Amino acid sequence: MTSPSACDGAVSVRPTGAGKFRVGVAGASGYGGAETLRWLANHPGFEVCGVTSRRNAGKAVAAVHPHLAGFYEGLTFVATPEELLQTSPDAVVMALPHHFAAAYADILHRIFPELRIVDLSGDHRLDDADLYRAHYGADHPHPETLRSGAWIYGLTEMNRDAVARARLVANPGCFATGALLAALPLARCGLIDGAVRHVAMTGSSGSGIEAKAGTHHPERTGDVKAYKILAHQHVPEISLCLSRVGMDRAKRWMMVPQSGPFARGIFTTLFVDLPEGTDEAAVRNAFDNEYADAPFVRMRNGTPRLGHVRNTNFCDIAVTVADGVAVVLSAIDNLGKGMASQAIQNLNLMFGFDETTGLLVPGSRP
Repeated sequence: MTSPSACDGAVSVRPTGAGKFRVGVAGASGYGGAETLRWLANHPGFEVCGVTSRRNAGKAVAAVHPHLAGFYEGLTFVATPEELLQTSPDAVVMALPHHFAAAYADILHRIFPELRIVDLSGDHRLDDADLYRAHYGADHPHPETLRSGAWIYGLTEMNRDAVARARLVANPGCFATGALLAALPLARCGLIDGAVRHVAMTGSSGSGIEAKAGTHHPERTGDVKAYKILAHQHVPEISLCLSRVGMDRAKRWMMVPQSGPFARGIFTTLFVDLPEGTDEAAVRNAFDNEYADAPFVRMRNGTPRLGHVRNTNFCDIAVTVADGVAVVLSAIDNLGKGMASQAIQNLNLMFGFDETTGLLVPGSRP
């Protein structure tokens, strides 16, 4: 099979085996890992060669994820990164917890420096070890990687060319993805005047597969609450990303995350004060120009709906302008565009595929 044509500036790569690139998934027993496997199951250019889970080592994929029965026959979980590398991956998606992922990536990269890695954790999104400690509650195990610039921030709509050249990609956080896609056009055009107020409601799957008091779905259904008010770990990630397109990194970003009574999705609301004299046409032009070539961003009238983006890689956005304020709404699937399908979008670019390959799946009606 002829290798797919690389994007401009991408590292030249060539598929192995039966003409597909081999992908390992580390931490494949959780929601993020399971979603990554679901998106890879029918991808025309990737095949899953190995999966890891210490707790489930030796078990078949379908025994842990029954919804994947028939797709990964013969594939069993292994426990260690060394065992994963024995399956000869071209890339690894790490669906591992914060703090643990950076050490895991170091092992993978020391053994196989040419390996491409997409990290779903927060361990490689920031550029400052002190910020990491403050927001993730522990010292970074390899702070030198934050300063090196080796890890590319994987918001494809902003960093498409850099992702295509990258070997190491830090997948954005789910809240950050919804907020950044809502704010990026305004930040790039200098249309953010003053503090940004950010309210976002997320589904229970964002709390992970392990049941915890206060985050387990039976505790959330029929209820709404806020948490980590003005203190969420995705705020410095958002500020850092927008500073790269011209927004002052010191600008206040006031985030109130909320726990929603549903399983999947993040609904984001941004309240943005506009510079004096900014009209609605300027705001809409900013979004139209930013996302003219973004296949997974859809502009909506009125309001997006979570039901239209669940189980997809789409981000739906709507903008309302009045009295010098822009209200920007976005809807994503937190496990899709907020995590696993965005990782596949990044892998597509890293291996020279069109970014939509294997991802053009419609949403459902609520």
